[in-house]
Amino acid sequence: MKIYVLDDEPIALRGSVKIIKDVQSEAEISGFSSAKRVFSHIKESGEHPDVVFSDIEMPGMSGLEFAVKLKQVCPDTILIFFTAYSQYALDAFRLHVHGYILKPLTKDRVKEELEYALQQNRKTSPEDIDRKDQSSYAEGTKEDQKGEKADQNTDQKGQAEGVDPEELLGMDDWLNANREDKLEVQCFGTFEVIWKGMPLMFSRGQTKELFAYLINRKGAACTPEEIARALWPGEDDLKFLISNIRILVSDLKRIFGSIGKEDLLIIQGGRIAIRMEGIDCDYYRMLAGDMDAVNAFHGEYMSQYSWAEITT
Repeated sequence: MKIYVLDDEPIALRGSVKIIKDVQSEAEISGFSSAKRVFSHIKESGEHPDVVFSDIEMPGMSGLEFAVKLKQVCPDTILIFFTAYSQYALDAFRLHVHGYILKPLTKDRVKEELEYALQQNRKTSPEDIDRKDQSSYAEGTKEDQKGEKADQNTDQKGQAEGVDPEELLGMDDWLNANREDKLEVQCFGTFEVIWKGMPLMFSRGQTKELFAYLINRKGAACTPEEIARALWPGEDDLKFLISNIRILVSDLKRIFGSIGKEDLLIIQGGRIAIRMEGIDCDYYRMLAGDMDAVNAFHGEYMSQYSWAEITT
């Protein structure tokens, strides 16, 4: 069995490939960082994958657009979506994809969706297909990382200093001043970012998670190593993780630049922080004694991120 895994986020791609490989150890598994790479490989190799696991939120060609083209090129290929966003479910079903998994992936969910898809596609069970195939992992992400190193020497004004909750008390003036010009951040419930009344779009889910972690640290300067350990505690390849953090920082700088808020990100001496005074955050207002913010908290804080549980 040939299985392709498509995800533009290197860490997520590696994790997904590992989980799928654990479920279907005898399959030939190839990882791709973009839809373009998938179709180039199909054209060059002439092979058609039996199964494709694809993320939906990706820059360039989205997972939904990828599904349409894949059906044209490989009509018999089983397509299973995995995503952190449940709102795409209806569109996925309209495209008649074979499965839909909400992140994070688990072995049980992958096995369940794969077995169901194969049954619906009138194929034999995963264990009966290509038993002699050797597992392989063609990650295809190294070239994507070239030329995307974040500039660690950016000349930013101000100091990346942490602020204790006690110090926030009595800081109502700067927290509430010119709120309409600040980036709005919602920490209670799920983590969301709003700019001028509209959701701020992140091309990478991990870029959004990086921003969430910096918000959680309340302006404290963080090293790439610290961020990597917090966001991916199960990963051992620290060099790879740090390289990925640099890509995400570069992406975050680009997003802030697109709305004229480049100064929200502070990079000094290799450390990274956010400038608190440029952000209207329910968590910060609660710590400062804003009763509206206090009453808005109902026990959930950045609920999509496991590392946020200790703050909750």
